[in-house]
Amino acid sequence: LLLETEAVCAKLGSGGDSLQLSEDVERASENPADEREGEMEVHEDTSSVILPDSELGTTAPSLRFSKTCLKNVFSVILLFIYLLLMAVAVFLVYQTISDFREKLKHPVMSVSYKEVSLYDAPGIAFYPGKAQLLSCKHHYYDHIPPLINPGQPGDIECTTQRINYTDPFTNQTMKYALVVQGPRDVKKKELVFLQFHLNGTDQDFSAIDYLLFSSFQEFINSPEKAEFMKDCESSYSSWKFSGGFRTWVKMSLVKTKEEDGSETVEFKQETSVVNYIDQRTKPRSDQLFFVVFEWKDPFIQTVQDIVTANPWNMIALLCGIFLALFKAADFAKLSVKWMIKIRKRHLKRKSQSMNHIN
Repeated sequence: LLLETEAVCAKLGSGGDSLQLSEDVERASENPADEREGEMEVHEDTSSVILPDSELGTTAPSLRFSKTCLKNVFSVILLFIYLLLMAVAVFLVYQTISDFREKLKHPVMSVSYKEVSLYDAPGIAFYPGKAQLLSCKHHYYDHIPPLINPGQPGDIECTTQRINYTDPFTNQTMKYALVVQGPRDVKKKELVFLQFHLNGTDQDFSAIDYLLFSSFQEFINSPEKAEFMKDCESSYSSWKFSGGFRTWVKMSLVKTKEEDGSETVEFKQETSVVNYIDQRTKPRSDQLFFVVFEWKDPFIQTVQDIVTANPWNMIALLCGIFLALFKAADFAKLSVKWMIKIRKRHLKRKSQSMNHIN
């Protein structure tokens, strides 16, 4: 009986195991979704495991941060450079305007020369007093022949005009003037040679006054010659030449343009004096005056004041400076925007990395 019961129990035990296995198979076939969820939970558990820092690659964020820092530093340096350039441009604007105002207050004198072959014949006004004109001739090529009868009346081949007018400075004294036409042809070295004679004088020194004015033709065409001579005496300087000498006067013409557009004319002179040797047989108490007028050179000198500051150049310079200022300001604005954008991007990446780690 004992043997038979053990055999029955063994059969029952093997049947229970097979029954449990079959039940498990039936349960697995009935619930396949539960098994997949279990597998997914296993995978999630494995992925949620925190890896060490060496496996995450911490070197990449540090490199990114260093590049961003360098870019920010470089942008700040560029910004300061452009601010410095803007300050220099502002200083240049101020300096340019100051220089322009200073040049307007102090114009520069400009001298130009114009070459001519013929001058407008000047007028030579003599104030001989008691002296008498003995001879007057035009010579060429700087050649004056020797005098044949010095002290005696000779040929008067010059165009002359005698005039009386009141002194423009006193308005009381009457003045007598002998106006002679001066030389014209500068290429042929035309000159005018005049000889005066003075019989006697009560002064220790004897001399004849004269003045030069710009145009003899204007004097001839003037309806009021007395007023014309008064204006000339008021405007031009007078000179003297002495008796007993030959005075050689070389003239040059200077025209000056005034600020109001008017033009004034004056003469510059180079005078040389040569002693006259009186070879007359009998000693004389009278005095002889010799004077020569000629042009120094064929150049008319023109003098005028010029403002060296050109307003168009200043406007162009200011436009360039302001354009540089606007460009610098635009670049500075873009640099600031770029720095803000880089900063926001860096913060965004940092927050994303922190969320990923969490």
